[in-house]
Order: sequence, then structure tokens, then C-alpha cells
Amino acid sequence: MDTVNLLMQGFGTAMTVTNLLWALFGCALGTAVGVLPGIGPATTVAMLLPITAKVDITASMIFFAGIYYGAMYGGSTTSILLNTPGETASMVTAMEGNKMAKSGRAGAALATAAIGSFVAGSIATVVVTLFAPVVADYAVKLGPPEYFLLMVLAFTTVSAVLGKSTVRGLTALFIGLAVGLIGMDQISGQPRYTGGKAEFLDGIEIVLVAVGLFAVAEVLHAVLFEGRVVETQNKLTRVHMSARDWRRSVPAWLRGSAIGAPFGCIPAGGTEIPTFLSYATEKKLAKGEDKAEFGTAGAIEGVAGPEAANNATVTTALIPLLTLGIPTSNTTAILLGAFQNYGIQPGPQLFATSAALVWALIASLYIGNVMLLILNLPMVGLWVKLLKIPKPQLYAGILIFATVGAYGMRQSSFDLFLLYVIGAVGVVMRRFDFPTAPVVVGMILGPLAEAQLRNAMSIGEGKWTVFIDRPVSVFLIVVIATVLLLPRLMRWYSGRRAV
Repeated sequence: MDTVNLLMQGFGTAMTVTNLLWALFGCALGTAVGVLPGIGPATTVAMLLPITAKVDITASMIFFAGIYYGAMYGGSTTSILLNTPGETASMVTAMEGNKMAKSGRAGAALATAAIGSFVAGSIATVVVTLFAPVVADYAVKLGPPEYFLLMVLAFTTVSAVLGKSTVRGLTALFIGLAVGLIGMDQISGQPRYTGGKAEFLDGIEIVLVAVGLFAVAEVLHAVLFEGRVVETQNKLTRVHMSARDWRRSVPAWLRGSAIGAPFGCIPAGGTEIPTFLSYATEKKLAKGEDKAEFGTAGAIEGVAGPEAANNATVTTALIPLLTLGIPTSNTTAILLGAFQNYGIQPGPQLFATSAALVWALIASLYIGNVMLLILNLPMVGLWVKLLKIPKPQLYAGILIFATVGAYGMRQSSFDLFLLYVIGAVGVVMRRFDFPTAPVVVGMILGPLAEAQLRNAMSIGEGKWTVFIDRPVSVFLIVVIATVLLLPRLMRWYSGRRAV
């Protein structure tokens, strides 16, 4: 009953005129960046982080959340019409959605994607409402050893799972940890790794790192290395589903939601696995005439299931972020930085110390889902027109916006120099396929992990056995080892079977 009361209070906060406008703005902007290939929610949220200096925390987090899940709705549009996923989460949608568009059924594909996103997002939001407080209640009982191991788990999952190479992921993580050490030591008060520069005494702003690695690096990489691609757009038909489409889509939406929701709750790294699993499930369960459409005319289940899985995963990813402070994707890593800009650390205490904020954010998920359904079904023709924006002007606008935002924080020319140095590093990382999320996670969580490690060693009087004294610590060590070793063991086993 407490959960219902808290949620109602959250709705009271989220439904103020100001917060509703921020939610609408976030959903609309999220849909737009989802439609435009190559931008994505992580780049957009990173670029807009400077608003945290001026905007109320509840409004800005509702805004950022709207961008986050709004991009999942918009990403399906380019996947279906252009075979160009606006987001990696929409890659699977392109497989069947584009074939449906070529067969003259683009409207049905867009409709099942939008309604499936709404259904899955609503189910996943209920999961967040019911289970996030439970996880927080258990997590609040953890001590410094468990906190430290939770942060190590965040490091390993983000670095080992998000990138294609564990070595590259860990390298990016250590870069982030090194950047996080710059500034005043939080316990001794001694300056560390500042190089005599007064600007480094307070550390490097997370906003500069996020904007540089995501927005500036994205633009520079596109300009330097991505050639011009001629895209042919399929004809947009009326956004409508027949009775047969509904019969085939509803079970796929529910199955996709069931597959995607657990993947968001665990630090499993992104939406690619659940969307591919959903697609494989729908293909396996299809029979007769429906099965024959897979890979030929385009099967509607191949759009409905993955889109539902995608949105369910994205929404439930807020559970580990809010309750444990563990980000499971690029965008949640940036959201973690946004919380920290307000002096708030997501984790077990968040539901106790910032209950009004958390429940307003959860309530805004319900509101945002309805907004996105309205924005995406009747107005899909408007979003398609965004594809006519020339890439040079689009990228120039992003670069100008990122530069002005970074400079506006402290009016410092040093910050601008640092922004473009970080952007150049980001270009090199992209060029050699190093993931960028571990840098942000290492920078944010590194100092916190250091503090918890020191506290744990103090409690244990310098003995490392403090990390195996309690069952939760041992369990977390086993999970960390599994994350690091299981993929290698599976590859080794697959190689043995192939021989």
C-alpha cells in the first residue's frame, strides 16, 4: 500500500504543468534523435548535461528519461523505412520491418512497433514500480565491502559486456579510473595528478567528459571517417493494423516484454541480446504461412517482439541504476553523471533520501509512454520529414550546441580546450573500437569505489578477508568472476564443438 501512496505522490509531482512540459519536450526530442541515424540518446543527454546547472533536478531527470526511452520509439522509424537503425536497439527491427515496408506494409510495421513499445514500456514500468523499492530495501543493508564489490561489478559488466573486446573495455575503464583520480584526495585533502594546474584541483567535470566523448567525438568521427551514403526511403503507407496483424502482434508483444524485462534488471549490457532472443523466439514459434514471411515479405512478429523486448529492457534498466548505482548502457552511464551533478548518488539510499524525486521519475514513465504513443502513431509523417535534414548542417548544429553548453558552465576557455582534447581521444577510441561508456563509469564510480575500499579495509583492520566474511560479499565475487569468465568458457566450448 505504501508503494501505491508513494506512486500517487509521484504522479502529483510529475503532473505539474512544468514537469509535464519537460516530459513532452523530452519525449519529442527523444523520438527525433531516435529517427535521426547516428545521434542516439547518449549523445543527446551528454550534450544537454549543462542544463543541470540551471534546471530543477526533478524536471531535468524527467526530461532526460523522456529522451532515453523516446529514442527507442523513434529508432524503429528509420529501421523500417530506410533499413538504417537510428539506435543499435533497432537493428533487429530492420530485418523484418524493412522487408514489410518494401512489400507495401510500412504502416503496419510502424504501428506494431509503436503500440508494442507502449505495451512493453507500460509492463516494464509496473515492474520498476513493484521491484525497485524491494531491491533498495535489501541493498540498504549492505556495508562498505559489499558497496565496493557492487562497484567492481559495475566496472566489469560495463567494460566486459558493452564492448566487443574485454581488453578494450578494461582499457577504457582504466582511462576513466585514472581521470577520476585527478583533483583533491577526498580523505587526505592532497592534490593528485593535477600537473600544477589550478583548474584540475576540483577534478575534471563529468559534463566535459560526457559531451567530449559522445557529442564532439561522434561529430568529428562522422566528418572524418564516414562517407556519404545515398539512402532510399520506402513509401510510407497509412499507419494501420488489420485484425490478422493484431492477432499476430499481441502475443509477440507480451513475449517480447517477458524476455526484455529481466535483461534490464541485471547488468547484462544493452538491448542487443534480448532483441535477438525475441526475434529468434518469434521465428521459432511461427507456423505455416506466417513462418514463410520471415526473411521474404517481412513477418510482423519479427517487428513486434524485438521492439517490445527493446523497450522493456530500456525501462527496467532503471532498477539497477536507481537502486544500486549500476549503469548498464551508455545512456544510463550519462544519467548517473546527471544525478551526480546535483550531488545525488544513485544507490540503496536513494529511495530513502530522495523519495519524492524517484517516485516522480517513475510516475513520469507512465505519462511518457502515453505521450510517446500519441506522438508516434498520428505524427509519424512529421518524424519522417526529419530525415531530410542535411547531415553537414545537423552535425554543425550539434557541435555548436555542445561547445556553447560546455563553455556556459564556467565561462572558461580552458574547459573548451579540454572538451576538444577529450573529443579527439573519443575519435581515436571510436576508430579503434574502444567502448566509451566504461570511461564515464570509471570516472564517476572510481572515487566512490576508492572511498568504500578504504572504509572496508579500515573495518577489517587491514585484512583482505573482510571481503569474504559475509555471504553477500562472496556472492558478488562469484558474480564478478562469472561475468569475466563465462563468455570465455562459452567461446572455448563452442570452439571445441566446432572441431
